[in-house]
Amino acid sequence: MRLAKMTTKLVQPPIPAPHLAPPSPNISKMMKTQRALSATHHRFGHYPSGFRPISTVKVAEESSGLIEDNPDIAGEESRADQIKADLYEALQGINRGIFGVPSAKKSEIEDLVKLLESQNPLPDPTLHLEKVGGCWKLVYSTITILGSKRTKLGLRDFITLGDSLQIIDVAEGKAVNVIKFNARGLNLFNGQLTIEASFKIASKSRVDISYNSSTITPEQLMNLFRKNYDLLLGIFNPEGWLEITYVDASLRIGRDDKGNIFILERS
Repeated sequence: MRLAKMTTKLVQPPIPAPHLAPPSPNISKMMKTQRALSATHHRFGHYPSGFRPISTVKVAEESSGLIEDNPDIAGEESRADQIKADLYEALQGINRGIFGVPSAKKSEIEDLVKLLESQNPLPDPTLHLEKVGGCWKLVYSTITILGSKRTKLGLRDFITLGDSLQIIDVAEGKAVNVIKFNARGLNLFNGQLTIEASFKIASKSRVDISYNSSTITPEQLMNLFRKNYDLLLGIFNPEGWLEITYVDASLRIGRDDKGNIFILERS
């Protein structure tokens, strides 16, 4: 609302073309300052995890003329948006890659990831952890469950893998991974594996992760996995380090010490 009022005050009635004067540099400066103040207000105001909805950001920028005044910024945003659109298209129909993808598809995804990483708007994410906190849903990972692993875990027959969520509590320095399962049988039931870990800042873009604990609920699901619990935990255990290579309001990309790539969208 403040930004809208500021914009209204700055807009002057149209005057004949011969009398147009070049825009005052102070106007552009004032508008940029107002945008920064507005973003700060929202970061600590009504929106969760320090984010404004993307639509709100775009409306504010368009109403203030910032996109037109900054063609380089507009070009970078347009480039990143196009890469994200291509990436989401490439991810269609592969079930997060958890059961493997053809090598050509994997290469396509990794090439798009590298392109998007080159457009990273936040190269020092651990200095702005409020932009990392909150709940994220995994949309792609190079971690795979294949062959005997998949058979031993029953993921081929009567257990299916549901959503995989990550909840990051910045204040506590904790991350909770929740992997959901659906079990088919005489009585259909759902359950989940919950893994709690702690993280510490290691650099401007990296965190060290330490495993704390894990549980499987309900008990029926634990009974199904009990024999191969170590195998299951070994697949999803996040211990090690994680490099945060891309973060914006809706998407996050990370690479771990085991060479895996993780793509998550804000949930």
